[in-house]
Amino acid sequence: MSMLDREGPVPLYVQVAEIIQEQIVSGELRPGEAVPSEAVMEAEFAIARTTARNVARELRRRGLVHTIQGEGTFVGPLGVPLVKESRAIYLIIAKDVIARIRRGELRPNRAIPSEKALMRRHGVAKVTARKAVEHLRERGWVFTVPYRGTYVSAPEKWPTS
Repeated sequence: MSMLDREGPVPLYVQVAEIIQEQIVSGELRPGEAVPSEAVMEAEFAIARTTARNVARELRRRGLVHTIQGEGTFVGPLGVPLVKESRAIYLIIAKDVIARIRRGELRPNRAIPSEKALMRRHGVAKVTARKAVEHLRERGWVFTVPYRGTYVSAPEKWPTS
């Protein structure tokens, strides 16, 4: 990835739009695939959320992408068949948390990362982070204390499979 010129005359959002446009032109990002979310761009390029929002607007202005409210921004015109993630994103997040529990990074009776932290780490909406936590809770990996947080369950509560 090329470095952004933070001192030069070209706005950051234009520079990031150029990088994503190159990914589209080269076929790295194909029609119907999601372009990186605002949260992912924010983390990947160390830019502000408003700058990331401007990237999507710039790509739309160039006719390269379309945005579906609440779903994301996708390569190609409105109506192009969307490429769905092969696995539900919430399951990927849950799997990541489980791996961190197994490695001992997240310990029993200690809080797991907040919804906001999961949203940032994985570049997802609150509803997706919440669904991941719900999945972990249903399987016994975590428990929630109202108004306190969600904590790693005792090892004997963890699923055996």
